[in-house]
Amino acid sequence: MTQRERDRLVVLKKAQKKHITQRQAAEELKMSERQVRRLLGKLKEVGDRAVVHGLRGRRSNRRLEEKLREKAVQILSEEVYRGFGPTLASEYLASKHKLRIGREALRQLMLQAGLWRQRPASQVEMHQWRARRSSRGELVQWDTSEHDWLEGRGEKLYLIHMIDDATSELTARFVRHDSTEENMRMVWHYLERHGRPEEFYTDKASIFQTAPQKNHPYREESPPTQIGRALMELGIGWVAAHSPQAKGRIERSFLTAQDRLVKGLRVAGVRTLEVANEYLEQHFMPWWNQHPVVRAAIASDAHRPLDAFHDLAASLSRVEVRQIANDHTFRFQSRLYQIAAEHVRAGLRGAALRVEMRLDGSIAVRFQKQYLVFQECQPQPKVVAPSPAPDRRRKAPPAPSPAWRQGQDGIARRPGMPVWKAAEIDRTRTTDVLE
Repeated sequence: MTQRERDRLVVLKKAQKKHITQRQAAEELKMSERQVRRLLGKLKEVGDRAVVHGLRGRRSNRRLEEKLREKAVQILSEEVYRGFGPTLASEYLASKHKLRIGREALRQLMLQAGLWRQRPASQVEMHQWRARRSSRGELVQWDTSEHDWLEGRGEKLYLIHMIDDATSELTARFVRHDSTEENMRMVWHYLERHGRPEEFYTDKASIFQTAPQKNHPYREESPPTQIGRALMELGIGWVAAHSPQAKGRIERSFLTAQDRLVKGLRVAGVRTLEVANEYLEQHFMPWWNQHPVVRAAIASDAHRPLDAFHDLAASLSRVEVRQIANDHTFRFQSRLYQIAAEHVRAGLRGAALRVEMRLDGSIAVRFQKQYLVFQECQPQPKVVAPSPAPDRRRKAPPAPSPAWRQGQDGIARRPGMPVWKAAEIDRTRTTDVLE
């Protein structure tokens, strides 16, 4: 008997002994007077067991059949379902195997079978969450996750995520490299599907921000990166996060994707980039945009349509500036190009030319607001003068110089008497002249 049942028994016995009324007992037990009268009648029949539930100790009518339990355990023991939690396992059992088992019942079953271990509750530091933006399209968080998405079944892939801050609506795709070009393709895909958001929220990676030079004598503002320039041309703001916790919404979405998406790709047997993006578009993103999303505080959409003057192919490209030579040529990527004669006009010589390396591999050049036609100049073959034939005759050694002869004579001359020996000569027995 639990403590709650003991307390209920004390109140019922006071009502039985007329110490309190049935209405007072009902108010104290928070039940109706009719229920109190029913419990008092049962108290006369069975005694203190009246407060104990009649089904205690008996098998529940909703208990799963043994065959169903064994079949569920057998399915979840397969390698493709390794690491599945109760929620995800319940969804896959219902959709693929037509076994409808509640999440809590399946949790107990997986705990008993050793297929899942409940994590202990950890004490985390209290963090004040930033409030969501009020409407869809005001702020879109943007980041890339490097993970073993295919679990060794195929090539290494990166997942680019774009998640709306107000609704958590997801737009994503797999790429082979986390490069400027692949991120530009992702922006193109997002703009065509949703329109232009007011701001993108990213980290301070080198593709978004130029690293400042700390020891530079002149602290000037760093030039924008290719993506920064493209966003400015499209009229989209950019906000940098100072820490991963600042963009926690997209970081938590990566944790969900690294759990559910990896297991979904495993069950589907995905091995290539194309099939992975197909699964992402047809299964994972529809599930995400139906379940984890929330309703925005304001129903209006802040996305803006692409105007006629917005050229995605021009803005979302690698742009460099070149100077036009006097012969109307310019160099780009170690090649020489010349502007077509019909596009030559005054002011071209020495002017700055915008060169666009577009995502499809083509090159476009623009002077002010006009695109110019150009062609590659064929390099002239270099004329190499033939080298003279080597003279194999043996040359006579040069004649010795007078300085060389004088040095050799000094070396070959017989040395004189040493000074110490000359000092020992007795001058009293010798002539004045040494022989």
